[in-house]
Amino acid sequence: MTEQPAGLMAGKTVLVTGGTSGIGRATAAALAAMGARVGITGRDQERTRNAAAELAAESGNPQVDDFAADLSVQAEVRRLASAVLDRYPRLDVLVNNAGGFWNSRHVSADGLEMTFALNHLAPFLLTSLLLDRLKESAPARIVTVASAAHSLGKLDFDDLQNEKKYFSPLIYAQSKLANVLFTHELARRLDGTGVTATALHPGLVRTTLGTEDPSRLMNVLTFLGRPTSKSPAQGAATVVYLASAPEAAGFTGQYFVNCKPKSSSKTSRDPALAARLWQVSTDLVAG
Repeated sequence: MTEQPAGLMAGKTVLVTGGTSGIGRATAAALAAMGARVGITGRDQERTRNAAAELAAESGNPQVDDFAADLSVQAEVRRLASAVLDRYPRLDVLVNNAGGFWNSRHVSADGLEMTFALNHLAPFLLTSLLLDRLKESAPARIVTVASAAHSLGKLDFDDLQNEKKYFSPLIYAQSKLANVLFTHELARRLDGTGVTATALHPGLVRTTLGTEDPSRLMNVLTFLGRPTSKSPAQGAATVVYLASAPEAAGFTGQYFVNCKPKSSSKTSRDPALAARLWQVSTDLVAG
């Protein structure tokens, strides 16, 4: 990726979910250094506030805001959206980055399987709540961090909450498939609005993903892949590119790897599946 000019994002406002560490923090750091006003979200208020202060100091840009919210809880997603709308009269870029991986099945405060709740329903709901502001700010961009793991994912609408069987790598893959399907359907619905939607695979990145409830298999795969794994800044490169590069302004409904478009899995490009997931997701966040 070609390094972007320092003032490229001056006057732009960006929200990055999961911005206190890993890919999200690196993304926020890069965009703040380009002059954007950047909001970051995190579960813990003090940690999020401290991360925002550190990012402001590191980037030399005082316009870094903190929003504390547990995105696995729909009421908190709604509260976050309300706070963002109150603070930001315009929103140029939304980066859906927050995500998680759990080896055993956990249930969210809303009674939903945690991986699906945080990795898919949270960005689905947050995006919908911020969509009018993004349209008002057009041209605007929605960038969702997915994974190559989406190609292993399957959606069983008879057991979407994985109550019958739970194998964590495939549950994670299911949530990442949902991210890509969501992006394709979102792009279709946004056609002509000036708001684009893209998804990406950041690569194998050295982050804290999965450390709360680790999987032996994932630990082994992470260990084996460590020599070739990316730093958070390297993993954020495609996110930053899609959020800021002038040539990326017209990209929509596409999946990217290493800042280049790549065909996502056949399943992820099924319009009927995407439409069904959209309707089911709408029902699950209603209220």
